[in-house]
Amino acid sequence: MHQTGGSGWQITTDTSGPMMIALYVRDAAGLDGAGHPALSHAAPKIRHADHSHLTADVGGLSVLKTEWEAWWAQLLKAHPQTSPELSPPGFEAFGNSPALQRVLQAHFGSALTWARERRSEYAELEAERAAIGADQLLEDMVDDRLLEVGRDARDFTLTIIELPLNEQRAWYLEPDKIIMSHQLMGQPDLFRSYVQPVVEILA
Repeated sequence: MHQTGGSGWQITTDTSGPMMIALYVRDAAGLDGAGHPALSHAAPKIRHADHSHLTADVGGLSVLKTEWEAWWAQLLKAHPQTSPELSPPGFEAFGNSPALQRVLQAHFGSALTWARERRSEYAELEAERAAIGADQLLEDMVDDRLLEVGRDARDFTLTIIELPLNEQRAWYLEPDKIIMSHQLMGQPDLFRSYVQPVVEILA
């Protein structure tokens, strides 16, 4: 996790293990376009498996999609906390989502391994950014905005959740969260094109 801040404002960049696991489940189950916002596929690509045998007697894929979307909405709302709790092997917290519960039971081991690998890649990425001062970009954006409007920043917090997504872009969640591909900050102009308008609204 990295925090950048000034008088009355703070921008936090971090990733999320539970969200990575959710993305793994989404892609493994072929739930394309599920969730709001509808994020691109995870990277590296996750192999799709047929889940009809797992979910047939608890509502099938359409119910799985609805249950996954409810879980995703909870994860976004609770971030950086984890809610509901991911507790194998039974995943009791998902008792009201039987299709999702079964898919979690089937895939949690591989999802966890995949998420751990992505987390360690993210830690390396953070260390590289710190070494070259890439995080300064966020502070510069706020400073540019304050020079433009000629006043101090309004108090604000902005959370940027970086996830391993194959599309180099960001998705805005109102009012103060952004999800973005964890490679986006490595492309300063593109990164600025997504984040600067949000900073202008908040600062």
